[in-house]
Amino acid sequence: MGYSDPASGKDLLGNRSLCFIFICAFGLVTLLQQILYGKNYIKSAQQFSRLKGDETGNWTGPVNFSDDGSLKPARNGRKRFMENYDGTFDYNSTACRELRQEIMDIKVLTMVKTSELFERWRNLQVCRWEQNKEETSNFKMSLSRCCNAPSFLFTTKRNTPAGTKLRYEVDTSGILPITTEIFKMFPDDMPYSKSQFKKCAVIGNGGIIKNSKCGKEIDSADFVFRCNIPPINEKYSVDVGTKTDLVTINPSIITERFQKLEKWRRPFYEVLQNYENSSVVLPAFYNTRNTDVSFRVKYMLDDFDSQRGVFFFHPQYLLNVQRFWAVQGVRAKRLSSGLMLVTAALEMCEEVHLYGFWAFPMNPSGIFITHHYYDNVKPRPGFHAMPHEIFNFIHMHTRGIINVHTGQCT
Repeated sequence: MGYSDPASGKDLLGNRSLCFIFICAFGLVTLLQQILYGKNYIKSAQQFSRLKGDETGNWTGPVNFSDDGSLKPARNGRKRFMENYDGTFDYNSTACRELRQEIMDIKVLTMVKTSELFERWRNLQVCRWEQNKEETSNFKMSLSRCCNAPSFLFTTKRNTPAGTKLRYEVDTSGILPITTEIFKMFPDDMPYSKSQFKKCAVIGNGGIIKNSKCGKEIDSADFVFRCNIPPINEKYSVDVGTKTDLVTINPSIITERFQKLEKWRRPFYEVLQNYENSSVVLPAFYNTRNTDVSFRVKYMLDDFDSQRGVFFFHPQYLLNVQRFWAVQGVRAKRLSSGLMLVTAALEMCEEVHLYGFWAFPMNPSGIFITHHYYDNVKPRPGFHAMPHEIFNFIHMHTRGIINVHTGQCT
């Protein structure tokens, strides 16, 4: 008969009891976490639904929320966006150098989630922007070597003599002989020179400019570029201003809205009157379809005795600009009109400011915005590479080459 320990079956606070207590405690903590998570999830979902109602289905990017339902940074434990900071940091402060480096560390757009790009951009807004003279000069030199806007932005009598066989930008097999009649429509030479203007504003049509109150600041610029005759009446002027020195016109606008000017022409003439004496520029030599429609704009304004300048982009300039930005990662069937104007402005102006340029369905704070400041009509998919264009602008802002405005103006 063997010996048995009378206490062997009791396990008073022994291994089994401790294990049972640990399991119960773990279960209780997990339950509390689930209760708290569910509460915060409901709050964040309510906040998200308040942003834009049923348009939430249009957004595919990642969004994170803090406990109070507001957007929070995507990076764990690195909330550096100083929401309550009332001032701005100097451009060369240690904090701003670090914030700029965080953006420069993103080499290509696909390296980062949209929410994290937004966070880094928001962080940078506490830093006062300053132009980096060396970076700007180097960028301008690159543009001068490849494109040379002061000589080739527009088709002129100087760079395209009568008798020239002009090759189209896209329809490269197509040749347009420059007859005497066509030659007469060209200006003698480029009307603008290198770094002619101190401060320029290039105005995109993005919804990011809506409610910005930037109109007064825009109108204070020495030269203002606009894209594709957008509305600048009293309804929008407080945000976008009214001053216009040069505005592009896409021939598709003439075709779709004004019946190619083959019938009544006064409605189009009256639209242009909103831009006072600004010059207009058209891509007449992008392809063969654009030529006749673009020429009709010149004929119409001459018939109305308008003194407004009418210019045609030089096809070789646009081709060179396309190649230049392809090296920077912007590969698209067609560059946007905004990018073309920004490129030209960098050679024509000492300092370039951008307003209304954004390529995402939400602003940097995560609030849904319309595609344009005046409507929500989306562009044809696959035609432009807008996110890559804006990504380049963000990098150029960070390097001190251009100033990209995405918030409210004071």
